[in-house]
Amino acid sequence: MKRVTAFIGSPRKRATYQAVQEFEKNLESYGEIEFEYVFLKDYKLDFCTGCCLCFDKGEEFCPLQDDRDVLLEKLYQSDGVVFATPSYSFQVTAPMKNLLDRMAFCHHRPRFFDKTFTAIVTYGIYGGDSIVKYLESMGQNFGFKTTRGCSLMTLEPRTESQQAKMSEKISQVSRRFFEEMMSQRPVPPSFMQVFVFRLSRTAIKLLLDENWRDYRYYKEKGWLESGYYYDVKLGFGKKLAGLLSDFIGKSMVKRRS
Repeated sequence: MKRVTAFIGSPRKRATYQAVQEFEKNLESYGEIEFEYVFLKDYKLDFCTGCCLCFDKGEEFCPLQDDRDVLLEKLYQSDGVVFATPSYSFQVTAPMKNLLDRMAFCHHRPRFFDKTFTAIVTYGIYGGDSIVKYLESMGQNFGFKTTRGCSLMTLEPRTESQQAKMSEKISQVSRRFFEEMMSQRPVPPSFMQVFVFRLSRTAIKLLLDENWRDYRYYKEKGWLESGYYYDVKLGFGKKLAGLLSDFIGKSMVKRRS
């Protein structure tokens, strides 16, 4: 049985919650799943102070004693993850942004490669699509297998036609998400993803050593020598992009010194 966890940034159980409920219902019609709702407002999550200890030494050295690790454990235990939020001032809500900030070390040390991710955003007038793209980029940076999410205009009152369009969008997101979650194939990285990986790897190899958590993490994972984060076939073009990235990275480090 697959486990799906929805992290909800809304302080109220209204449009965003209802959209996730419909998403859950769709998934359950496709197959047997275990679904959990995580309302971020119910967890103690202090604001990041920018001390950079999670980057330099490791996330376990974060001085903030709160529920961050509880939320991280829910991510680790999930096969699929949904980030759902309403639009507040044309961005994610504060609890959702705070979670992303507290997970910033995952940009340096991505994980979750075997987990599927999508985003559901509700909004009033406009701006929902840009928030979806932002959340999708966070999912990719953290290592998730990211499937295309959706933005839903939830102004009230809604006509039956508007509600039907929303339901159709949720249905499409549900189907994409479920199919990817059930798939065993590794996701081929884009040229840009290969480029960024190799650029990061080169910088870490040349600038850091065992004293830095990023270096040890890459070494433990075998990434200092691998073609990508996980075992996946790279075509000639992507291999060439990797070599170009190595060259650019070395040049940047040389100029820096």
